[in-house]
Amino acid sequence: MCGIIGFTGYSEAKNILLEGLAALEYRGYDSAGIAFFHDNRIDTVKTTGKVSSLRDKAVLSAGISSTCGIGHTRWATHGGVSDINSHPHTFGKVTLIHNGIIENYHELETELAALGKFPVSQTDTEIVAMLLDSFYEGDAVAAIKKAIPRLEGAYAFCILFSDEPEVIYCLRNGSPLVACHAKEGSVIASDMVALIKYSREYFVLPELHIARLTKENITVTDLNDNAMTPKMLYVDWDMTAAQKGGYPHYMLKEIHEQPESLRSTIMPRIKNKLPDFTADGIPDQVFDGISRIIITACGTAMHAGLVGRVMLERLLRIPVAVEIASEFRYQDPIIDKNTLLITISQSGETADTLAALRLANKHQAATLSIVNVKGSSIARESDYVLYTHAGPEIAVASTKAYTAQLSCLYLITYHFALIRGTITESECTAYMEQLQTIIPAVEKTLTLTDAINKICTNLADKEDLFFIGRGLDYALSCEGSIKLKEISYIHSEAYAAGELKHGTLSLVTEGIPVIALATQSKVYNKMISNIREVRARDALVILITNGDLEVDSAIYDYRIALPHSDDVMTPFTTAAVLQLLAYYTSVHRGLNVDQPRNLAKSVTVE
Repeated sequence: MCGIIGFTGYSEAKNILLEGLAALEYRGYDSAGIAFFHDNRIDTVKTTGKVSSLRDKAVLSAGISSTCGIGHTRWATHGGVSDINSHPHTFGKVTLIHNGIIENYHELETELAALGKFPVSQTDTEIVAMLLDSFYEGDAVAAIKKAIPRLEGAYAFCILFSDEPEVIYCLRNGSPLVACHAKEGSVIASDMVALIKYSREYFVLPELHIARLTKENITVTDLNDNAMTPKMLYVDWDMTAAQKGGYPHYMLKEIHEQPESLRSTIMPRIKNKLPDFTADGIPDQVFDGISRIIITACGTAMHAGLVGRVMLERLLRIPVAVEIASEFRYQDPIIDKNTLLITISQSGETADTLAALRLANKHQAATLSIVNVKGSSIARESDYVLYTHAGPEIAVASTKAYTAQLSCLYLITYHFALIRGTITESECTAYMEQLQTIIPAVEKTLTLTDAINKICTNLADKEDLFFIGRGLDYALSCEGSIKLKEISYIHSEAYAAGELKHGTLSLVTEGIPVIALATQSKVYNKMISNIREVRARDALVILITNGDLEVDSAIYDYRIALPHSDDVMTPFTTAAVLQLLAYYTSVHRGLNVDQPRNLAKSVTVE
């Protein structure tokens, strides 16, 4: 949540800050602001709305040159959306931007009020600026070190001190910050997409370490003033991967990138026709002594876990639980050394998922994470990591990251089922051949775009909608529902089709859309019976089937026939269809597909 950019160097800072904020706008877009040094003072420009509004406002200071500054896109947590609540915040000699939440800000505000210091905004961020200023006596590092013990919560700060021009101080605890030094100078940001223009080499600022950025270099010290050399990482995609590439929206581009992201995730992990994790550093002994698996994640990643549970239990014969990360650690969960915790997160910074991982580590459980971002907090703190190679995902609604996560779960299932002896080598080879067929199958699914677009014209004026399915189709229904509701704002619910008679049918009335998934042959006839139940209530039925089966046309209004594949592979093609249904419905409603209201891409606060 929220986007951070800081630059000090040899180029015009305002241009770099505004470009960086535009790249980061998907992380927060309620308001935006920049602060920069000019003539030994700090000037600030900020506004509600998009970065384009900030750019227009910054034109007023076009004649002012600066080579050092910080910028921020805000996703409101404390305080409403207003100019005054926008970042950066200044108090005394301190100007600061912040990602995260300071949980004890009210206590600090009361203490500062007793000293005659009062905020002008409603934010927890301004309280931090006030606290730092109260400690500042000319030594920035000393002030930061005094403030740290007083702060509770997650945070990432970039800080300017008015009497130390051309220098940026940075600190994080929980929220991400990545940095690089290039010929233009030193750059720090909350996301690699803001750095890639300047360097493919970067480092993740370690937690509770202080970075000092100057135009010449970046130094990093711990809280005992010990200098350290951060581990450099390399990003294997270029700037074009984070651009729209001619598509009207990032989301549509990322939907169409799924065949390539699946190819990049699956193919390097096949050796002699079998899954191989040697390059990932995941030993065959990971499942030794494991009697229980817990998958924990949030939102779309959790829905990938629902599919993973079916696959893992079916072939490994180990009980698998899927837990919502935001609830997991508050339930006093049963975790021990015989537990394997699998966490799933696109960003690798999801706060609740990271907290679940840390709890598992505390209980000495084995941990394996599926993430998309190298060097992210979850990746660093897991015993083992399986990276999805999906490239940058900019749209808030996750698409290619979801199917890449599914492919990782399938690879894990097949590899460790073979290691445990629950499938034979010939069976594993056959499964891997099936898995590779999903790449052309998804490519073929994406040719259905025009037909799906036409179907969505019938959904644009609806306010309620239901998804129904059984087995794997129910897991996909959950994902289809969240995808639709988050970008179209249509109230949507997913139900296991067999539960319709246990209450849900009371909500199915004439014209209510029901998206019915019927791709699983084992429960196909049962599913058709459930569809007849909603059809009898005059629902508008959109039927999704695996292949061009003969189906009574009286039970549906519209039908989408997936390219035929084995039942266990249909989640990949079904996901692509559900993504397109959500996308075109949102487009027909005239909404901002890539930046839905109230949502942010990376949820780095609880």
